[in-house]
Amino acid sequence: MAEAFLRELLRDRAEVFSAGTEPRPIHPLTIKVMSEIGIDISGQSSKSVASFLGQRFAYVITVCDRAAENCPVFPGISRRFHVPFEDPAKADGSESEKLAVFIRVRDEIRAWAEAWVRENLPG
Repeated sequence: MAEAFLRELLRDRAEVFSAGTEPRPIHPLTIKVMSEIGIDISGQSSKSVASFLGQRFAYVITVCDRAAENCPVFPGISRRFHVPFEDPAKADGSESEKLAVFIRVRDEIRAWAEAWVRENLPG
């Protein structure tokens, strides 16, 4: 979700990549809640952070504690950010309760992404 929001907000001002220390398929509820706000991520796939080793990045943003602990060092990073969002895929309950968690986390990520872009890449 963070990748999708940053791509949407930054458009042609920056390249945005997403990768995980443990890549897994995109959860169907993630696709659903993003589609509800007009962002289609059905064509995205989870990539391994290992596929980006050796590349230079101005920013590296981690969004879960395990990623922050296990993220490799990238040369030339001007800034590194850690934003610990809840993993909605770990939510318990009925389908509607799980959906509510995905919506809440989506909205938290959206608010964070908008603020992050304003503070770090204005203009």
